[in-house]
Amino acid sequence: MTGRPRGGTGGDGLPPAVAAAMPGGRDKVHVALVVAVVLTAILEVLDITIVNVAVPHMLGAFAATPDQITWVLTSYIVAAAVVMPLTGFLSNWLGRRRLLLGSIMGFVVSSVLCGLSWNLESMVVFRLAQGVFGAPLVPLSQAILMDSFPRDKQGQALAIFGLGIMVAPVIGPALGGWLTETYSWRTVFFINVPVGAFALLLAVGYLPYRAIKDIKTDWVGLGLLIVAVGTLQFVLDQGHMRDWFDSKLIVAGTIVCVFATIAFFMRGWNKPDNIIDLSLLKDRGFVAGTLAITLFGICLFGWMAIMPLFTQRLLGYPADLAGAMFIPRGLVSAAMLAITGGLLMRFIDPRWLIGGGLILTAAGTLPMAYFNLNVDPWAIIAPTLLAGAGTGLFFVPLTAVTFANVPNAKYDEASGFYNLMRGIGMSAGIAIVSWLFVRQVHIHFAELTAHITPYNRDILPYLAERGLSPQDPQAGAAVMHEIARQAQMLAFNDIFWFVGLCSLAILPVVFFMARPKTTGVVVAH
Repeated sequence: MTGRPRGGTGGDGLPPAVAAAMPGGRDKVHVALVVAVVLTAILEVLDITIVNVAVPHMLGAFAATPDQITWVLTSYIVAAAVVMPLTGFLSNWLGRRRLLLGSIMGFVVSSVLCGLSWNLESMVVFRLAQGVFGAPLVPLSQAILMDSFPRDKQGQALAIFGLGIMVAPVIGPALGGWLTETYSWRTVFFINVPVGAFALLLAVGYLPYRAIKDIKTDWVGLGLLIVAVGTLQFVLDQGHMRDWFDSKLIVAGTIVCVFATIAFFMRGWNKPDNIIDLSLLKDRGFVAGTLAITLFGICLFGWMAIMPLFTQRLLGYPADLAGAMFIPRGLVSAAMLAITGGLLMRFIDPRWLIGGGLILTAAGTLPMAYFNLNVDPWAIIAPTLLAGAGTGLFFVPLTAVTFANVPNAKYDEASGFYNLMRGIGMSAGIAIVSWLFVRQVHIHFAELTAHITPYNRDILPYLAERGLSPQDPQAGAAVMHEIARQAQMLAFNDIFWFVGLCSLAILPVVFFMARPKTTGVVVAH
C-alpha cells in the first residue's frame, strides 16, 4: 500500500507539536504501555482456548448438536482470519491508536454479549463480532512493542510479547475449566471485561500517536483476500466433519480458495497499492520465518486441541484438573522466553536457538506416544515441561529473525500477515488432528476386534475380573467398551507421533533463514 500523511498532522490527525508531546516513543519505553499491549494480546489469544473447555456446557444450554456447537469456535476463527491480514491497511487508514482502542472496546462489548447470549444463533453472531474486533489485537500489540524498543533491545520486547502469545493459550484451559466448574460457562466471556478495561485505560494514556495516511483502497484486492482466507478457514474448520473431499461443499470451497489465492497474488505481486504489500515476501528471512510459525502452529495447537479430549474424555479427569495440567508447561515456556530474549540471543546465533527449540519440542512430545490408559497426571506433565522449554526457546529468535529486515513503517502489515499464517497453522493443526484421530480410532478398532475370537485366552480372565462370563448379556458390551478405549489410546499415540515428527520436519526451514550479520537480537540492515 502507498499513502502519505494527512496534511498538517503529526499523528492520528493531531498537529505535530501535540503528537510530539504525547507519552511514548523509542527513547523511553513506558512500562504501562508494555503492560497494555501485552494484556491486549492476551485478550485475543486467551479467548481461543479458554472457550474450548466451556463448549460442552454450551451444548446443553443451547440444546445444540455437536456439529452445531462447533460454530461457536469456528465463527470466531474465520472472522479473525479474514480481518487479521488487513491490520496494516486499517492501521494506515484509521491510525494505529484509533484502531487499537476501537478494537479493545469492541472486543470487550462483544464478549459481554457472548456471555449474555440466549440461543446458538445469537452466540454465533456475537462470536463473529468478537473475531472481527479481536483480529487486529495481536498484530498491533507485536508491532507497537517492536516499534517502541530500539532494535538492539527487541529481544526483550519479543520475550515480553511471547509471555502473552505463547503462555496464554496454555493457561486458557486451566482458567476456563476453573471458571466453568466454579461459576458458569458464561464467565469465560465476562473475564475479558476487567482485563480489557484495564488495558484500555493504560493504552489511552500511553499509546503513542502516529500519522494517519491518505490511502487508496484496493477494493478488488480486498475482496479476493477475504474470499481466499474465508474459504480456506471454512475448509479447514469443516473439512474433517464433512469427510473432506467426499463433500461437494468442501470441494467447491477448495476450488474457490485456490483460484482466489492465485488471482490475489498474480494481481498484486508488483502492485504498490495492493491491500497487502507483497514485497514483504521478497525477504527470505520473513518468508522462512512465516513458514516456520505456520508449521509450528500446526504442532502446538494440534497438541492443545487433543489434550482436553485425552485427559477429560478418555482418562476421565474433571475440567479444572485437566486444565491445571497445562500450567507447568506455561510456566516453563515463560521462564525460557525470558532467558532467551534477555540473555541467550546476545551470544548465540538465533537460528541455533530456533533449531534447539524444535528439538526440545519434539523430545517432549514423542515420549507421549508411549502412554497407556494407566498413565498418571505427573507422567503426563513431565514431558510437557520439556516441550514447554522448546516453545519458549523457539518463539523469540524466530520472530526476531523474521522481522530483522522489515522496515518500521511496515511492522503493522508484516505482523498482520505473520499472525494470519500462525492462525492458519492453528486451524490446520486442529483440522488435521481431528481427522487423524477419527481415522486412527476406526483403524485400531477394526484391528483389535479382529482378535476377539473364542480362542483368545485373554478374554475369559478379563471378564472374570468384572464378575462376568461369556454367556452374560453384558459381556459383549464390556469387551467392546474396552476395545473402544484401547483404540482411542492408540489413536492418541499416533497423534503424539505426528506432532513430534512434525516439529522435527520444520528444521530444514531454518537453513533457508538469512545468517545474522551480527550477534544479538536483530541483524544489521
